[in-house]
This record gives sequence, C-alpha cells and structure tokens, in this order.
Amino acid sequence: MSAVADRIPVTILTGFLGAGKSTLLNRILKDPAMKDAAVIINEFGDVGIDHLLVESSGDAIIELSDGCLCCTVRGELVDTLANLMDAIQTGRVKPVKRVVVETTGLADPAPVMQAIMGNPVIAESFSLDGVVTVVDVVNGLRTLDNHAEAVRQVAVADRLILSKKTLASPALLRTLEARLRALNPRAALADADDAATGTAATLVNGLYDPATKSADVGRWLGDEDAHDHEHHQHAHDVNRHDASIRSFSIVEDKPIDPMALDMFIDLLRSAHGEKLLRMKAIVAMSDRPDRPLVLHGVQSIFHPPIRLPAWPDPADRRTRMVLITRDLPEAFVKDLFDAFLGKPRIDTADRAALNDNPLAIPGMRF
Repeated sequence: MSAVADRIPVTILTGFLGAGKSTLLNRILKDPAMKDAAVIINEFGDVGIDHLLVESSGDAIIELSDGCLCCTVRGELVDTLANLMDAIQTGRVKPVKRVVVETTGLADPAPVMQAIMGNPVIAESFSLDGVVTVVDVVNGLRTLDNHAEAVRQVAVADRLILSKKTLASPALLRTLEARLRALNPRAALADADDAATGTAATLVNGLYDPATKSADVGRWLGDEDAHDHEHHQHAHDVNRHDASIRSFSIVEDKPIDPMALDMFIDLLRSAHGEKLLRMKAIVAMSDRPDRPLVLHGVQSIFHPPIRLPAWPDPADRRTRMVLITRDLPEAFVKDLFDAFLGKPRIDTADRAALNDNPLAIPGMRF
C-alpha cells in the first residue's frame, strides 16, 4: 500500500466534443482541495481556463491563480508527465497531490491510460486513479450511435457525469441512462449540475485514497452485483456500435495459485489484448492469502501488481475481477480462467462451439 501512497494519483477527464468537460473542470478547480493539483490539457483553446492563467513557471507548466498547475501536451503525454515530475523534483514547481488529464473530445481514452500505466518510469511516480466521462444528455444517444470514441469513453469510465439534463425530456434521459447502464453498469452516475459534482471528490475513483489512507474495493470495482444482470440489458438496437462491448465479473472463493494467475493474464493480454478494454481485480493468492494482490490493466498494458498489507474487508476475501471487453465473450473468458484453475466447466455442446469459435486461442482445446 505504501507504494500506492507514494505515487501521485492521475484522473482522466474525458467526454465527447461539447459534452461540458471544460465547464466541469473549471468548477472543480475552484475547490480549495485542488490547490495542490496539476492539470494537463491538449491545447489551451480546448479548455476555457485561459482567464485563470497568471504566471508561467516553465515552457509547458503554467501556474493558475488558485495555485493549481497547468501543463500543455507538447508531444507525448509520457514526456509531459516526465517533465512535470522533473520540475517538481528540481524545485522549479511546487509538489502536487493530484493530476487531471483532460483529453480532447475525439480521444480514445485507452492510449492515455496506457501512457500512465505502461511506462515504468511514469508508473513509479504516477498511478491511474480513474476515468471520469462527461456525457451530453441532449446529444448523447446520437453521439454514441455515430462515434466509437464516445462509446469507449463511456465503457471505461469509473464515473459518468450527465450534463445538460435540464434541456432533455424525461423520456430521453431514461433512454440514455439505460444505454449507459448497458455499456457500463458499474460506473457511478452523477448530475453535472449537482453541487457535489463540482468538487475534487469527483476525481477520487481509485482503490486507494491517500486522503483517507484506506482501500475501498467496492467503490473501485463497482457494484459487484451488477455482473448478474448487465449482459442481459442490451435492449437497444443490436446494430449500434456498442453492441459488442460488455462488462462482467469473475468471482472466486478459493485462493489462486500465482503461476495460474500469471498464465491466465499473460495469455489473455497477449492473445486478446486489443479486446480487453479494461480489467480491475483484487485477488486472493495462495502464497499469501492474507495479503491480496491488486491488478489494473488496459488492453495489453498492466500496472505493476500491488500487494495490499491486508484485506480491506476481512470478512470478504474472495477474488473479484471486473472486465470490460469488446468482441470477447464472457463465457470464453470465464472458461479460460477456470481452465487455468484446473476446473473446466463447459458442457459438450459449448465445448464444440468454443473450439469452432475464431476467438479461441490456437492450439487450446477444452
């Protein structure tokens, strides 16, 4: 846990063009709790905080009037984060307690998440805390129908912020919320106009909250009961772009052998990494069942595993995995996991179908 505490949490703020990211960001920056934060944006013109800029602290680092820092992305995000950390370590800018990365509206969030998690140097100093996605209620359905990036922004979110609700009819709001729930049943839903939404608390979505020095597995993984019904809620038109994205859970009561877990993760990400939009897990390991392992991955990129000093809830020591996939069936992933645990459970008909499935891994038979 100390390894997590030593890293600076990073929240990705995303949402399609015109969803209201800039408005939300401006409100959050006014929270006194953000005075030791840094904001990274693609272009100043994309975020309406230019009027807050008062002093330049370097080529790419701007100090805001409320004490926050603002960075422009000049090249890769990895370079910007590295430059920020170098500026902090050399005393050119003050230390920061949180970083917010505001993406452009057309951004696929996965590469941004990978930049934080996949570079060993960056991962030593920064930890992905979560993804906050702003959704325009008025245009949300049309945007999801026409733009795959918007679908991914919703699918990988830890928190969904609904903007412009007062401009939408109750029927439209219900339809959109059902669509969002089908895509991402675990993300917390919030109203952009609520007072609590415009605070720093909106950015806290990760397993470990340095402010409380505690781990909240339920909040991090989402409502685990959702896995019983989320894949039955695709009542919308199956021809829409998000019909292939699903969220599901794997729960295991017994501790897992480290080698079995390694092989499962390695095979899943190497053979199907592009279809694994996100994975979060707390795992009971057979070598140290008293100290659970935390896993966090995006496609083929995974954070270095972290051992917690103890179970957050001593009464619940089950392994819990939450996966968001695209064109990767839930049954296939669960059967693969069970196979590595030595307990294949598919029947004869399912086995034949799986062996004929082009998604099956070459050479693997059940």
